[in-house]
Amino acid sequence: MKRVLSIQSHVVFGCAGNSAAVFPMRRMGLEVWPVNTVQFSNHTQYSAGWQGMVMPNGHIRQLMAGLADIGVLGQCDAILSGYLGSAEQGEEILAAVAHLKALNPNARYFCDPVMGHPDKGCMVAPGVADFLKNRALACADLLAPNLLELEQLTGREICNLSEALAACQQLREGGVELVMVKHLGRAGLSLDRFEMLLVCEEGAFHISRPLYEFQRQPIGVGDLLSATMLANLLAGFTPVAAFERTNASVDAVLAQTWLAGAYELQLVAAQQAMVEPEIRTCARRLPA
Repeated sequence: MKRVLSIQSHVVFGCAGNSAAVFPMRRMGLEVWPVNTVQFSNHTQYSAGWQGMVMPNGHIRQLMAGLADIGVLGQCDAILSGYLGSAEQGEEILAAVAHLKALNPNARYFCDPVMGHPDKGCMVAPGVADFLKNRALACADLLAPNLLELEQLTGREICNLSEALAACQQLREGGVELVMVKHLGRAGLSLDRFEMLLVCEEGAFHISRPLYEFQRQPIGVGDLLSATMLANLLAGFTPVAAFERTNASVDAVLAQTWLAGAYELQLVAAQQAMVEPEIRTCARRLPA
C-alpha cells in the first residue's frame, strides 16, 4: 500500500483542501496522513464568511518530528501540498520533503501551487505566491497549476494552447518531471469544454470534459484533481492513463454534483464512479 502525506487546508463543512482530497485518495487505495495548514468552518467563498484559524508556525515541523520519532516517516511515498496559511508553513513543508527524501529517495513531492484567485474570493497570505515561485518550484517533482498559476510561475502571459505548452516546457526544463495544467480556461481550444494539459517525459497531451451550468461553481475541484492524479500515479498507471482516469473521475463527481443541484462536491454519492471511472475521452497527443 502506498502512503501519502497530504498537507493542505481543511474545512469542517464541505469539500476543499484535505476535505476534498483525503476521502478520494483513501477510496482509491492509498493510506493518507492528513496535515492541516488551516482549519476553517467552511471554504472562504461563502458570502457569510467563515470562522477558524491558520495553524501556527512550527505545527508542521512538530508533526513531522513526531512521525520521524516513531519510525514511520520513511514509509511515506509522496507529499502532496496545497493551500498554505503562510509562507513559513511552506518552508516547513520543504524541510519535510528533504527529510523524507533522505529516508526514502524514491519519494515524490507533488505541489499544487495555490496562489489565490481574488476574483473568485480565494486569497492567500502575503509571501505565499513568492514562496511557491521562488522556493517550492525548485523542489517539486510533480506540479499542478491552473492557468493563472502557470502564468505566475513562469512570468508569461498565456493566451493559447501553444503558449501554455511553452510555459510547461519551461517548467520541465527547470527540473519538474510532470506538469498538469488543471484548467486551461481562455488558453484552451473551446469555450464549451473544460480542458486540461499534461506535459511529461512521454510528451504533451490535451484532454477535455463537459462543462456543467452550475448556479454557483463548486469549490475544491482543483484539490480533487491533484489528489486523484497523484493516487492514479501511485497506483502504477502511466502518466497518460492517470491523466485520463483523473479527468473521468472528476467528471463523474461534477456530473453527480450538478444533478443534485449542489454547491459542495458530491464525493460520497459519486464515489464508485470516481474510483472506477468510465473513460469517455482519451488524451490527445500534441505535436512536439
